[in-house]
Amino acid sequence: MGKNLFVGLIALAASFMAIAAHAAPGPLDFNRDIRPILSDNCYACHGPDKNKRKAELRLDTKGGLFDEIDGVHPVTPGNLADSDLFQRLITDDPDDHMPPVKSIKKLTPAQIGKIKLWIEQGAAWKGHWAYIKPTRPVEPEVDAVAADVRNPIDKFILSDLRAQHIEPAPAANKITLCRRLYFDLHGLPPTPEQVAAFVNDPSPNAYDSLVDRLLADAHFGERLAVFWLDQVRYADTVGYHSDTPVNVWPYRDWVIAAFNQNMPFDQFTVEQLAGDLLPKAGTSQKVASAYNRLLQTTEEGGAQPREYEAKYAADRVRNVSAVWLAQTMGCCECHDHKFDPLATRDFYTMESFFADVQEASVGKREPGMPLPSKDQQAQADAFDRQIAAARAKLAAESPELAAAQTEWEKIAPTEVTWQPLDPTRHDVQGESKLKKLEGGILQTVYKVGANENYAIAAPLAGKAITGIRLEALADDALPGHGPGNSPGGNFVLSDVRVQASENGKAAADLKVGAASADFSQDAFPVTSVLDAKRKNKKNSGWAIYPQVGKSHEAVFQLAKPVDFAAGGQVTVTLQFQSQYPQHSIGRFRLSDTTAPEPARRTISADLRTALSVPADQRTAQQKTAIAAQYRSTAPQLQGVRDEIARLDAEKMAFVDALPKCLVTTAAPTPRTVRLLPRGNWLDSSGPVMAPAIPAAFGALPASSSRPTRLDLARWIVSADNPLTARVFVNRLWKTFYGAGIARKLDDFGSQGDWPTHPELLDWLASEFTGRHWDVKHMVRLMVTSAAYRRGSVATEAQKKLDPANLYFSHQNRFRVDAEFVRDTTLSVSGLLVNELGGKSVFPYQPAGYWSFLNFPVREWQNDKGDGLYRRGMYSHWQRTFPHPSLLAFDAPSREEATCERTRSNVPQQALVLLNDPTYVEAARVFAEHAMRNAEGIEARIGYLFQRALSRAPTVEESRILRALLEKHLKEYSADGAAAEKLVSAGDAAVAKDLNGPELAAWTNVARTIFNLHETIARN
Repeated sequence: MGKNLFVGLIALAASFMAIAAHAAPGPLDFNRDIRPILSDNCYACHGPDKNKRKAELRLDTKGGLFDEIDGVHPVTPGNLADSDLFQRLITDDPDDHMPPVKSIKKLTPAQIGKIKLWIEQGAAWKGHWAYIKPTRPVEPEVDAVAADVRNPIDKFILSDLRAQHIEPAPAANKITLCRRLYFDLHGLPPTPEQVAAFVNDPSPNAYDSLVDRLLADAHFGERLAVFWLDQVRYADTVGYHSDTPVNVWPYRDWVIAAFNQNMPFDQFTVEQLAGDLLPKAGTSQKVASAYNRLLQTTEEGGAQPREYEAKYAADRVRNVSAVWLAQTMGCCECHDHKFDPLATRDFYTMESFFADVQEASVGKREPGMPLPSKDQQAQADAFDRQIAAARAKLAAESPELAAAQTEWEKIAPTEVTWQPLDPTRHDVQGESKLKKLEGGILQTVYKVGANENYAIAAPLAGKAITGIRLEALADDALPGHGPGNSPGGNFVLSDVRVQASENGKAAADLKVGAASADFSQDAFPVTSVLDAKRKNKKNSGWAIYPQVGKSHEAVFQLAKPVDFAAGGQVTVTLQFQSQYPQHSIGRFRLSDTTAPEPARRTISADLRTALSVPADQRTAQQKTAIAAQYRSTAPQLQGVRDEIARLDAEKMAFVDALPKCLVTTAAPTPRTVRLLPRGNWLDSSGPVMAPAIPAAFGALPASSSRPTRLDLARWIVSADNPLTARVFVNRLWKTFYGAGIARKLDDFGSQGDWPTHPELLDWLASEFTGRHWDVKHMVRLMVTSAAYRRGSVATEAQKKLDPANLYFSHQNRFRVDAEFVRDTTLSVSGLLVNELGGKSVFPYQPAGYWSFLNFPVREWQNDKGDGLYRRGMYSHWQRTFPHPSLLAFDAPSREEATCERTRSNVPQQALVLLNDPTYVEAARVFAEHAMRNAEGIEARIGYLFQRALSRAPTVEESRILRALLEKHLKEYSADGAAAEKLVSAGDAAVAKDLNGPELAAWTNVARTIFNLHETIARN
């Protein structure tokens, strides 16, 4: 081993001079040249993770690099012999060599040469570049006469280009610039008319004017929204298990509106993280807070709530740290970060900020906050006025009512006798099982399925019953102590059916004439259980939220008493609505009574006490409670109660149909967050964590109250945070230049990339915050620079000197994102529906693609009409099965933050463009336009090229397409059925006045143009 090392050292020594000759001019920069080497090769054993650190040596800090340890210095500036770090890199002793010989890590001769030169130059050290607060650099001096300088961006770019002896590319032509701007700012190609208007505009301000028009258009918000929705993992479904839909599309529309209105990015941040905590938070701020609810959740019956509580919390930390900080904090869930100064403790203190978010750990997401329009709100207010008027009638005083109440009070304290139904058998329709306990109490022991029924049968020999009482019993074993089986402890009883049978005869339904309960959830009155118009509809039935965690009861009075002879049996069936299948009663007891007035349920102890007090000595509270109890059953008020129930039901149906959005609601008392050893949610031995930002970034201002999400949000966009502004402008830069200044968009830590233009990045960040986080200002700066306007064709010299275009000597050329591929085709064909916002839509999708979706089994239903032709960003986003057409072009599933999409180039994409019904239909409609708007083959080919590519075809392109047209025209003229099949794709009406074979042939010409790389590329 020593011999091999010796041979390697000879080669290393021979290469040192060559390394020095090619080293970066001037002194080496620690962050640019040295830190990445140490991070890749040393930090795993000598970095931030104290549990993995070897020999108590830490190389990620200044003290660790330079302080003496056991008589030696890892690095002594200017002294190689006294720098143990360097000596261990070059030693031939396998016991001392670093990285260890058995390690997979190995420094190259060039890397060792850099460390040697750095030490010789004095070993200047800097803190990690991303953790140093950006200051506004001085703009470089460049010869503005000899160079195209439009704004400060160009000074930084030209300065670095000249230092590298690279000449910038000339400006692109006006057609290319027009298409580039439309794709970058709208995600759509320009029309021929829009191109012509720009090309023919002689004004020196034509370009800037076009930029301003595009920024002011609503399509700008749609374009940037896609960029943002990837990061916050927006989708229309929950992700885990059944991956069922959730109502979050209003958040997507909020993002679009925020970018269009140029909401300052600091406000944009605060409203998403903590909009619900803002003083006087309005509807918009609450919708923005839906960000906190965008994560993946589960409703699987067998899932462990504590496990998913930990999953959700970890997801939020990962997303916030990735989106705003470009930090890989997910590593810290189980251990200290191996490369960055982020500890496990930091992960859980960050998690604590979100401990107030109210949500079910396991279970279906709630429908969300209603979002009525102005007219809809007026209608809702009208319902409220009508309901208030009806309730006023119920509360109105009258001598007759007072006299009737006095008589009722004489008999009200009488105890009603209830006998528990003691079932001889019990069964369930669905997946639950019932277990019989003592005293007629029954309890579910397995999960509840959709359309769940409990059928309880009991013998009633020689009895006459007049009513049924249902007790929903609290139990510590139930979620939230019950009495419901749902994670929140609620239930929704939608129907009660009572049947009687004697001596084996078929059961007959008994009419239930009245119902009352000790408490009903607002808009979920117990009477709706009996309302035939409400049955099997959303939100129908009796529920008790927010009074969960304690027992409740309801009484159902039969229209007339029923006598049971020997052999008689009653069966009571309880049904729980299918919209919330988990909202069943977990533990309950059914009783029957022979009392003459069963609707007069058992009087509570408090009410009985109040009734025992002489009328003239009762407190106001007692009088109110007694009156309310009487009025809930008084026969003379039945009509008023029916009116209230009807109005409640009508309002609920109206509210059901309103748009809704899942929003954040803060719990009064945040849940306790503990550090989970090794991320193990079963281990609750870790210390309790209070909210705090990562210690490496300082601390929040001292406060007597617990820090909140609002405090976190304000720190994220404060001057004390060195990351957020850099992170955002870097991602904007990537959007408009094809690559970030720091190439890794999601990692500004030690494993990330040193910025190619660090001064420019800091200048942009300083400009952003100095301009009050003005997003449109930054976009305008970037796209009006000369650097942005350059051509995208590299010269041979540029390829040689800068093959990766690190210095942006020319523009980058790339395929547009998945949604914009589809949008381009629809726009060019004339099919695109440019409606802004709204519910997600369902364009064509292959049958059977969802065949593996279960709980419930479902099938994608294609929309009709406009829904087929909306922009791709409005397509329903199913996390487990993203739309295959978008997936083919690298759209993410949005299970995690996606800060940069991959861009592949595979044959599957061509197959999608040729065969997906959207593209075939668009090609046919495009062909129809060509046949109607141009005469002759050459004119039609020219028409297609101008609309798709903004240019005329070359002679060779025309020849190829003419030959293709003639070939297919011959084929389809001989096979009319094939022509008919091709042009029939899609729902758009087929032109009956055009020749079928000719239309089919032109359709294939259009399909070919849609398949060109140039059609879907931003040049």
